[in-house]
Amino acid sequence: MALERLGLVKTTLLDYPGLVAATVFTPGCNLRCPYCHNPEFVSGAPTGEEISPRELFQFLEKRKGVLGGVCITGGEPLIHKDLSSLIDPIRRMGLKVKLDTNGTFPDRLASVEVDYIAMDLKTRLTRYPELAPPQPGNSTLGKRVRESLEWIKQSGIAHNFRTTAVPGFVEEEDWDEIMSLLEGEKVFYLTGFRPLRTLDKAYERVKPHPRKLLEDWQARLEARGVECILRVSEGSPESYQTEP
Repeated sequence: MALERLGLVKTTLLDYPGLVAATVFTPGCNLRCPYCHNPEFVSGAPTGEEISPRELFQFLEKRKGVLGGVCITGGEPLIHKDLSSLIDPIRRMGLKVKLDTNGTFPDRLASVEVDYIAMDLKTRLTRYPELAPPQPGNSTLGKRVRESLEWIKQSGIAHNFRTTAVPGFVEEEDWDEIMSLLEGEKVFYLTGFRPLRTLDKAYERVKPHPRKLLEDWQARLEARGVECILRVSEGSPESYQTEP
């Protein structure tokens, strides 16, 4: 899939920790998480609102005095073999780049130069094939996620791991394994599921885990020495409460 059309949020205070940033959405994803909140970017089909990389660079050149960084998300950005052609010019402008990834492309992850990585841990590793369309190589998805996780831990690059607690995909056994993967980490983000605008419309009727359960998971992870930042929506989907 060619990296020719991009989505853009011109300013965000949330997506890049500590920086005023722009968020860029790349089209296409190798997974099909039924609860995905960015369904328009999963297939890569044009929405009519995209801009070209050239238009993005022109925008950033004008705004680089205001912005501190750019968050590149998707979809899955690393589905694009030429992602460096997007990242490198942004960094040459003096802007920092944060990459959001699902961790299923460890070799490509290791080949790009970024300043911050946020990687999803969607469920326990053996369940990753449930999140992908039937295709060769699905059986290695969990192995590849582990490789990405271990590489990030050793990379020296600022990062965080995060999980959205989707009922059916993050239950007690799944959370137990996720916690075991986080040994040595300082901070982790646990987000409550929002039943809103999902790839599979059936997930718009799924009841989120109760807050008390998420608080219990938070406490269990912090007992292991990892600060767990809990984010749960209250009211509108844009409203979050962040709890250390």
